[in-house]
Amino acid sequence: MAEPTLDVICIGRSSVDLYGGQVGGRLEDMSGFSKYIGGSPTNISVGCARLGLKSAVITRVGDEHMGRFIRETLEGEGVDTSHVITDPERLTALVILGIRDSEQFPLIFYRENCADMAISEEDINPDFIASARAVLVTGTHFSTDRVAGASFAAMKLARQFGRKVAFDIDYRPNLWALGGHADGESRFAESDRVTAHLQTVLPHCDLIVGTEEEWHIAGGTTDTIAALQVARGLTDATFVCKRGPLGCVVFEDDIQGWDSGVASPVREIEVFNVLGAGDGFMAGFLSGWLRDDAAADCALYANICGALAVSRHGCAPSYPSWIELRHMIETGSEEFALRKDSRLEQIHWATTRRRRHDRLLAFAFDHRSQFVEMAEKHGRTEEDIDRFKLIALDAVTSTAAAHDGVGLLVDDRLGRSALHAASDHDIWIGRPIEQSGVFPLAFEEGPDLGSRLAEWPVNHCVKVLAPIRTDDPADLIAYHEGEILRLADACRRTGHEFLFEIITGNRGKPAAPDQVLALMQRFYDLGVAPDWWKLEPIEDAGFWTAAGDIARANDPHLQGIIILGKEMPDEQLARVFALSRPEPLVRGFAIGRTIFSAAAQGWFAGTIDDAEAHDKMKAIYAGLVAAWDNAA
Repeated sequence: MAEPTLDVICIGRSSVDLYGGQVGGRLEDMSGFSKYIGGSPTNISVGCARLGLKSAVITRVGDEHMGRFIRETLEGEGVDTSHVITDPERLTALVILGIRDSEQFPLIFYRENCADMAISEEDINPDFIASARAVLVTGTHFSTDRVAGASFAAMKLARQFGRKVAFDIDYRPNLWALGGHADGESRFAESDRVTAHLQTVLPHCDLIVGTEEEWHIAGGTTDTIAALQVARGLTDATFVCKRGPLGCVVFEDDIQGWDSGVASPVREIEVFNVLGAGDGFMAGFLSGWLRDDAAADCALYANICGALAVSRHGCAPSYPSWIELRHMIETGSEEFALRKDSRLEQIHWATTRRRRHDRLLAFAFDHRSQFVEMAEKHGRTEEDIDRFKLIALDAVTSTAAAHDGVGLLVDDRLGRSALHAASDHDIWIGRPIEQSGVFPLAFEEGPDLGSRLAEWPVNHCVKVLAPIRTDDPADLIAYHEGEILRLADACRRTGHEFLFEIITGNRGKPAAPDQVLALMQRFYDLGVAPDWWKLEPIEDAGFWTAAGDIARANDPHLQGIIILGKEMPDEQLARVFALSRPEPLVRGFAIGRTIFSAAAQGWFAGTIDDAEAHDKMKAIYAGLVAAWDNAA
């Protein structure tokens, strides 16, 4: 038999979680919701992938927007979705949930005849099961005969192929028809029927994880040690008992009491949200267990992952990367509320991105004042500008067919049609927030930036052009720093990436490379860590190395640095590309007027048509892409 190519296959629930954005009230009083993937095995697959394991999911989703959201999110996290089945007859499961206080987390499951409850034994492919070192099953998917048959089939195949079986008890009483729709928050209800059913699962397992309440249902008694002893009589699997603020205990042999296991305590932290913490815990434990680490190490990983999960909003989005986990082990945090540790949160944000970009070659046509001036000169309107920007979008998308890493910068005011249409394409989208041609810096959105950015799709990167210099008057410097801090905070709170464009060559003054470097360091010192830097086209290899060094020292997980054009001729830009390419953090460019200027002048003047404008822009854009590639 071939060696496994996957570490773990997770089988079962897959839903969309709609998390109430308001904390401290009833679910009835929550007015806005954040959308995340959910479902215990789906969450665990994401947690495992973030910790460096090769994970996969066997589940079903609906043939609709929510099903596509789950699939795309899993793929973005690096989870194998080859056995995520699209069910044409059923809808994707939904969960609506909220955070009321440290004890109450109202929860409603919408799972009536949902897609993932249609998983059947026919969905379990023996070759796929054999391709993984372990399969993970969860309690909910033993609650009906059909899904129980699928889980049992996977477990038996895993044992047949010499693979491991992990079981997360994952007991939700109302998913076993114990309680009403409003009882989703309930974690325990006694049931001889459920206990008997779970006890048919335990003998097939190598690892079993549950809270004390979950062990109570598995063992049939509310005495935790007695319940564990009953389970030990059925299986020699490794047991893990989660004890909340007491940490966890791992039992690998006979169970005589708590002292007969390996205990892993935790320090006291703020419990912001317990929902999904157990799935993060399971992913952490699996990351060690599947690498054959000692029980104490597995428990340490699990406790840290659980602690980070209870400290943040959402389930899967809160789980750490391997880099973040190592940071917690080696450095830790002095904060009681871990989500308030700015260094930790930056590591989390930067190492769990929705998407990494090894290169970004963007056509920037987010200009506004320049287009207005051009249109007025030729008696054209803002509707004409919008139409021209659609032609520019076509130049981008047709270029994307032949080149990787293509993107665009376009505005919502004069380029709304292109901005909205861009979402239909798999390209990077940047969107300006600054008012065009206004000094000092002013935002088009606001004054409450967070509320306005919450209206932007999360795949729109917020771009700000800051015409700043270190020799500006002190009051102007203070104003610009305050505005950039306000914007950076809003971007983090709304989950948008942030592109910071520095222009020192402005107001009749030349570009100042030393000032650019000083400004980068200054904003890092202020706590601003943009996802992208967009810098002036400096013809000096040392400048680009120095910019990379500043980024590495302050945020080694930066998406990248890109080069702006400033209407520089093609051949001069090619020289800048060649000088910057040795710096690995320089990932590409975002260039505008060099590409569109001639085409726009002709199109607005009426001397060329749409097709000619498209071809002119595409040719220059493709030439810059080629120049970038040749510079390597």
